[in-house]
Amino acid sequence: MTAGRYGDIVLLGLSVAGIIWYAVLWSISLLGCWIARRRYRLRPRSPLATATSAPGVSILRPLKGLDTNLYENLESTFQQEYPNFEIIFSVAEENDQALPIVRDLISKYPNVKATVVIGEEIVGVNPKVNNLIRSYRLAANDILWVLDSNVMAHPGTLARSVDALEGPPPPGSSPTLRRVAVVHHVPFAFANESRIGSRIEEAFLNTNHAKMYIAINTVAVDSCVVGKSNLYRRSDLERVNGSLKPVCPGRTNLSSPNHRGLPAFGRFLAEDNMIASALWHELGLRHDLSCDIARNAVGNMSLGDYVWRRVRWIRVRRHMVLTATLLEPFTEAVMLSVIASLSLRYLFAVPPWITLILHYPLWLSVDLDVYASLAGHPLPAAGRWEFLLAWAAREVLALPIYILAMFGDEVIWRGNRYQMLRNGEVRRAVPRPSSWFRRFVLLWKQTEYYEPMNEMPID
Repeated sequence: MTAGRYGDIVLLGLSVAGIIWYAVLWSISLLGCWIARRRYRLRPRSPLATATSAPGVSILRPLKGLDTNLYENLESTFQQEYPNFEIIFSVAEENDQALPIVRDLISKYPNVKATVVIGEEIVGVNPKVNNLIRSYRLAANDILWVLDSNVMAHPGTLARSVDALEGPPPPGSSPTLRRVAVVHHVPFAFANESRIGSRIEEAFLNTNHAKMYIAINTVAVDSCVVGKSNLYRRSDLERVNGSLKPVCPGRTNLSSPNHRGLPAFGRFLAEDNMIASALWHELGLRHDLSCDIARNAVGNMSLGDYVWRRVRWIRVRRHMVLTATLLEPFTEAVMLSVIASLSLRYLFAVPPWITLILHYPLWLSVDLDVYASLAGHPLPAAGRWEFLLAWAAREVLALPIYILAMFGDEVIWRGNRYQMLRNGEVRRAVPRPSSWFRRFVLLWKQTEYYEPMNEMPID
């Protein structure tokens, strides 16, 4: 076979594969759009909202400083239409700026059982987990709702979420359907600031991220959970340790009690995703999305803040789900348009400009439809052009940010520097020596520049 003939076969194969991949991604996008229409455009009131009794729920809200929209975010917890819940606020330090707001709300809602826990317990390098440990142990109920401080919830969210967690399986489902272990909510951002990073983050979370998140959880081939707002049972969490090794029904993973439950996840940066993965893989349980959203207040975010936030989570995902992360750039609008235009030109002699003219308006229309489903209304006319420019900037920046993220293992989160390890574990990084000569010598001696985390061996 001549080199030219071999090259033609390779190009033909790549073009066919490109068209198939393009069709698959369009199918996923349309699935996310369709499910968003079905699930989020109608949010029925749960019977638990007016019931006299219901399963008890402990709402855990970790706090640190004055997050954007903090008063309204926390107040939404007090306003839940549910007959049986408590709220436990966690702060690491007694001079935390969030405390006056919490105490004001507790005074404003005297009929709601709410307490404040001050002081963290160090079980790993994840500050959120350290902040939550004492509240986790003091919680009076088995069902826990862990809710980030920058999230505002609709009054009916808790009742509908408990319905999803405790209710019967859907009509017509298989009798072998696994029970639900985690109920989570799609983040939906709202930006009160006009800074470019805030607007790009808002456009990203409310369109492409939401679309893919909904579709992946509908297909449900593996765990995919963002931890802005999660419900799960402490009794389930106490049986897992983050090893992702299946355990026998009715048993726990073979590790000491101190190395199971929430403390076992202090060694991960994305503890929310790892908890969900552990419940999925270790106990064989499933997840469910309720018909509510987690309204995420986006703060004053610069373009650099946005870039490094995306870099952080790509690096985290790379150490948790490598294959999916490697495929990620080929799921983005810009790369897909290039793949489709080249494939169609080779196979059918379609001019690339025709493909591009059709691709972007259709892709955008699906994203805007997802936005309308989650928001409950179309994109407001007042901020339309600003949003569309932010959407375009997000798509253009996706590949450069991805390339930047793939070179490096360090991330910065809440002012702390970490090194990513296998399976999403992290350890704290300390400043490197200032002398280039000392750096070379220490590197040659294979000296670590990282503080070891609290060791939590997993059997």
